[in-house]
Amino acid sequence: MMAADISRRRFVGASLLAGGGLLLDIAIPLPAHAAQASAGEPRVLTAFIRILPGNRFVIGGKNAEIGQGAKTSLPMMIAEEFDVDWDQVTVEQTHADQSLFGAQSAGGSRTTPREWLPMRQAGAAARAMMVAAAARQWNVPEDGLTTGSGIVTDRRSGRSVAYVDLAPIAAALAVPDPASLKLKDPADFRVIGKPIPGVDTPAIVAGQPLFGIDHRQPGMLHAVLETSPAVGGKLKSANLDEVRALPGVRHVVTIAGDGQAESLFDGVAILSESFWSANKARESLRAEWDDSTQLGFSTQGYAVQAAEALKGAGAGEVLRKGDIDAVFAGAAKTVTARYEYPFLAHGTLEPQNCTALFRDGAVEIWAPTQNPESGRGLVAKALGIAPDKVRINLTRIGGGFGRRLMNDYMVQAAAIAARVPGTPVKLLYTRQDDFRRDFYRPAGWHAFAAALDGQGRLVGLRDHAVSFGKDGTPTRAGELPAALVPANLVDAVLLEQTLLATNLPAGWLRAPGSNALGFVSQAFLDEVAQAAGKDLPSLMLELLGAPRSLPGEGRGPVFQTGRARGVIEKVMAMADWQGRAKLPKGRGKGFAFYFSHAGYFAEVVEVSVSEGQVAVHEVWAAGDVGSQIVNPLNALHQVQGSVIEGLGQALAGQNVTQVAGVVEQQNFDAHPFQRIDATPKINVEFVTTDNPPTGLGEPALPPVIPAMVNAIFAATGRRVRSLPVDLSAPA
Repeated sequence: MMAADISRRRFVGASLLAGGGLLLDIAIPLPAHAAQASAGEPRVLTAFIRILPGNRFVIGGKNAEIGQGAKTSLPMMIAEEFDVDWDQVTVEQTHADQSLFGAQSAGGSRTTPREWLPMRQAGAAARAMMVAAAARQWNVPEDGLTTGSGIVTDRRSGRSVAYVDLAPIAAALAVPDPASLKLKDPADFRVIGKPIPGVDTPAIVAGQPLFGIDHRQPGMLHAVLETSPAVGGKLKSANLDEVRALPGVRHVVTIAGDGQAESLFDGVAILSESFWSANKARESLRAEWDDSTQLGFSTQGYAVQAAEALKGAGAGEVLRKGDIDAVFAGAAKTVTARYEYPFLAHGTLEPQNCTALFRDGAVEIWAPTQNPESGRGLVAKALGIAPDKVRINLTRIGGGFGRRLMNDYMVQAAAIAARVPGTPVKLLYTRQDDFRRDFYRPAGWHAFAAALDGQGRLVGLRDHAVSFGKDGTPTRAGELPAALVPANLVDAVLLEQTLLATNLPAGWLRAPGSNALGFVSQAFLDEVAQAAGKDLPSLMLELLGAPRSLPGEGRGPVFQTGRARGVIEKVMAMADWQGRAKLPKGRGKGFAFYFSHAGYFAEVVEVSVSEGQVAVHEVWAAGDVGSQIVNPLNALHQVQGSVIEGLGQALAGQNVTQVAGVVEQQNFDAHPFQRIDATPKINVEFVTTDNPPTGLGEPALPPVIPAMVNAIFAATGRRVRSLPVDLSAPA
């Protein structure tokens, strides 16, 4: 375990509440390794603990909850070190304020590594104050006192006192220096490591309002926003007066955009007494747009450009190492293949929405955002106000997957509310809005080549990747990392990239970049393994070699080959990989490994293929995310959800297409997701290693797609090199 590097502390306050409770407001700087993992984010974290009459405890859940379980797991860490029972705890969502709570973003699977020590230290500091208060009350040394279930006990005399009764004394004490705190040995954990249901689950099952779409304010108006069908078009004219005269309509206003998808494009907002009447009035809106600069963008055009680009060298080199030309010239065998994948939409079940109230030069917002501080800055800039004039209340998020790291809907709601000061405005996207105004996972094309020596060893690798970007800079999730597995394991490598122009804004979708790169790299390596007379796990183990550390992707952690080997060997045993030859004709198992977001996952998928239809029967997933699984129940759900989402991307027919700058998909019928009846049995096991815990929201997704297409090859002898899978198309 990496030690915390803490040399100072900041005491914010401890004070009595009405009724005898105690508010502990504890600020603890991030440990060095967590701060490095979240560069640019605040290094101070504040955890609130309220002690209530009846010896009950309210713990603040500071991060946005998108189903990843942070609202449960972070308070679990505090409760563990505070030494209270989980059934004594109530969790409340905090508002967004990084000056009080530290980083509150939810993305990149960074929450657990960032908060693992600070959250525990916050709980341990509060416990230390309880012990110090008891020692002062009884006039005894602290070293003879123990805690448990929110009670301090004196081992010598046997007397005990509840935390709530120590509140008046504890309120006068200083928060201890985090460096002086002794955290629990994991062997003594009573909350961490236990399968605990999500704190919001009962309310969700009961249909109680938790989500942004549920939010209501007295006197609230409902808004819809019409923008150019071709992303980025500018408003020329519209029949505003005609729409204003329609039943229920209270206001029709134009919004002048700044040309940035992250904030505002030109639009017409219709405000009405109900969403139904606002959206009905929208049907009568006739807007003319200047979309002349968007008309040339199309799916067909991208494919033609990519095919032409792949005929030659890349526009830029990402990585060149070794004498790549000599290695290929002297190769005993070469393998080449081209792979491609489409644009994808996030398709969150809860459409984008935000409620905003502008008054007295300030705005209050209720938003399902994964990245509130970015939204605060964008709103402040759009309205011309100071950031501290923007208050953001976090709501539960009905699906994010990276879409709500972008806060365009927040800026739009605030801009509309600023036109009707004093009136709350709720902006809600229709499903069509949501699909056409997404930040899409970018499409990509790859031309691979591998060189094998006389012993069947992979000695050279080339990849010319085509994706999207501008001025030589790839768009979000369009990067080709120099540390791509297996480029980091091969001595002679050439990675090149060519970037195409697009009007579609790109964004992060669960396991950004990796969700596509895992498919192309591991599916191609399966081809290489076959050419070498091996299976893919054997090739991977050969490439990994002895345990060692190699550079990771981008700003990420190092890649440890020993951890990769551990999950590969684990999943091979789980899935009876060696017995796969016993499967009947038309049935096969495929394997893949990937390292992303600091997590190591190897997966095996078993499929059958009949009359061109793929049925996935079972999936085995082995993961290494460090020394501790905070909440095993949620961890299981995260891996299962990742597997299901990955299979949906590959099999359900997801594909965003574009004609004349306009996205064609408008609903789930044209961009479907995995259904219950197509979901296989999913087996999950974790390999525990002596490394700091890492996040689980993303790393289990990338391997499932290549494992599945490799299984299709095992079952049919047919390679799948394009997504979504379509076995009716010519091979």
